[in-house]
Amino acid sequence: MEIAIIAHDGKKAEMVQFLNKNKAILDKENIKIIATGTTGGKAELAGFKVKKMLSGPMGGDAQIAARVAVGKTKMVLFFKDPNSSHPHEPDINMLIRICDVHNVPLATNEATAQLLLLGLDELK
Repeated sequence: MEIAIIAHDGKKAEMVQFLNKNKAILDKENIKIIATGTTGGKAELAGFKVKKMLSGPMGGDAQIAARVAVGKTKMVLFFKDPNSSHPHEPDINMLIRICDVHNVPLATNEATAQLLLLGLDELK
């Protein structure tokens, strides 16, 4: 199963901590991780194998949305920073819309992401 991870700058450390906390689940479920460029780089430094897309503002959000649309990516974990403005907000909204259109689970915070990972058996 392929999941995407994305995190705004203020949430990248939180994403890496989340991945470390859930390493056993990710390994057990044989999860393939894709990520926007910088988030993927941080995850790689923490020891995770990641297929990196472009950075979000350079089109990475759109690349992930395309993978959702064609059925490759089955879950998106996007730790958004609600306290910062983002110039690529239209791309973010497009990714959220594509997840909704294709009924793909999307978490925008750690609490929801945790519930999604715990429910992986139900998604199969």
